Amino acid sequence: MALSWRSWLANEGSKHLFLFFWLSLNVWFFGKTFLLYNQGLQYYYLHQMLGLGLCISRASASVLNLNCCLVLLPMCRVLLAFLRGSQKVASKKTRRLLDKSKTFHVTCGVTICIFSVLHVAAHLVNALNFSENYNEEFLTLNAANYRGEFKCKLLMSLLVPGLTGVIMVLVLFLMCTASTYAIRVSNYDIFWYTHNLFFVFYMLLMLHVSGGVLKYQTNLEEHPPGCFNPNKTLRQNLTVPKAFEELFPDYTTEPFPEDLPVPEPFVQNSFMRICSEEPKFQSHFPETWFWISGPLCLYCVERLYRYIRSNKPVTITSVISHPSNVLEVRMMKDDFEARPGQYVILHCPRVSALESHPFTLTMCPTDTKATFGVHLKVVGDWTERFRDLLLLHSNQDTEILPIFQQRRYPKLYVDGPFGSPFEESLNYEVSLCVAGGIGVTPFASVLNTLLDGWKCYKLRRLYFIWVCREIESFRWFADLLCMLHNKLWQENRPDYINIQLYLSQTDGIQKIIGEKYQALNSRLLIGRPRWKLLFDDIAKSNRRKTIGVFCCGPNKISKILHKLSNSSNSYGTRFEYNKESFS
Repeated sequence: MALSWRSWLANEGSKHLFLFFWLSLNVWFFGKTFLLYNQGLQYYYLHQMLGLGLCISRASASVLNLNCCLVLLPMCRVLLAFLRGSQKVASKKTRRLLDKSKTFHVTCGVTICIFSVLHVAAHLVNALNFSENYNEEFLTLNAANYRGEFKCKLLMSLLVPGLTGVIMVLVLFLMCTASTYAIRVSNYDIFWYTHNLFFVFYMLLMLHVSGGVLKYQTNLEEHPPGCFNPNKTLRQNLTVPKAFEELFPDYTTEPFPEDLPVPEPFVQNSFMRICSEEPKFQSHFPETWFWISGPLCLYCVERLYRYIRSNKPVTITSVISHPSNVLEVRMMKDDFEARPGQYVILHCPRVSALESHPFTLTMCPTDTKATFGVHLKVVGDWTERFRDLLLLHSNQDTEILPIFQQRRYPKLYVDGPFGSPFEESLNYEVSLCVAGGIGVTPFASVLNTLLDGWKCYKLRRLYFIWVCREIESFRWFADLLCMLHNKLWQENRPDYINIQLYLSQTDGIQKIIGEKYQALNSRLLIGRPRWKLLFDDIAKSNRRKTIGVFCCGPNKISKILHKLSNSSNSYGTRFEYNKESFS
């Protein structure tokens, strides 16, 4: 399968360019800081004491500062939704780059973990060198109290940096291990609670840098590093080179052996370096504040805005129980606006006081109706408890429970909406939407929007592929698909949408029950899609056009579509890939 560089640049170019820029920043900060502490005159005496450990600990700290600053920005969901929806970001490629915010957040998190290990290891070496290389000449430079001080005692004696460093390592370990895919899938609560320890981590980080253990020299002009101090030489009754006898005849006590060369620190570039006073050392002003205060304040302000915006509970108008453990909740909220493809975060205090979960909108409010809704699959403790509170009986498949029925629903708070890649599906002339199982939810809001009116959008042809394991799963949106199909036929645009339904696991030919679903039964296929043939057919029918590819489903399908989108074809058709993952 040939690779199309044009398609690859369209799908991956901007992402890889951004990653290269981010990687270059990390390398530049690491290298610049390493050289500063390795060759900087203000760190001459400190480097003599600590050696390579000083350079690595400070260089890794600069990378940590950068990534602790950047890791919060992808989580500013309101800011990302504003940039996408307000058209402040005009380029479609740049807007698609915003879809990689989660990936960038994970990348920064992994970088923080790696360089934290490097930072801790370097400081352990520093603790050893502080103890073994105790400087009796410049006492203020020492972190140890005496030569050979026990290393663990030394670390704990540095109360602020030592204690906060240990706690931060433990917090980071919990956040890192609980973020693995296995734990997120098996117990999302652990991931959610441990990840919110980030606030503790940042508070400790700001305290950690205030210890002032590492010091730099402030009087370089009065005391050039390695200079000759005649007053000190006299006090210590030391011999001096003959070169200094003429300049300081009163200070010499014994002749300097003629066969010994003048020591290098005394002479540089043929000039003698004479120091007029002892070196003075001072702790650094913490720089981490400058790095993390801005993003942390921005994130806190956004969280406060989101809390105020979602403080009023929504009105649940109806609850619909669908086959295969899927629940539909329809709601109303004053001044709530959303675009097709966006998602919201639901919080039900009676289910969990702190826990909340994101769900894609399957119905958006319009000018004619204020109702919006979500479909959620009951697969965990939170969704099970939520279902039991909404339904009269947890084992009863109630079709519709109207609000006028004597039923008091629990308080439900909605945070959002927030942006997602699927908002772009209406901005292409041709779009290919591929859903796997419950991954159909983001496309349901797009279909509902087209049902209200499609002429105001750029989209002129939609390929809709839905793959399910059970025949009953198609009934989640069977009515919606039939209504849209009938509407387009009445408007003489039957070619506007191409619906293909695939039943991946079955013992024989099955149909969606119901006479009104005949239009869908004719589009129901057994087995899995032949993706290569499907892409070739779409490319042939849309020569020299740019087609948006949108996928929400298992990673296996996503990888196949991603690969095919980057492949070349003989029709001049370009596929731009977009994707949302369940994980």
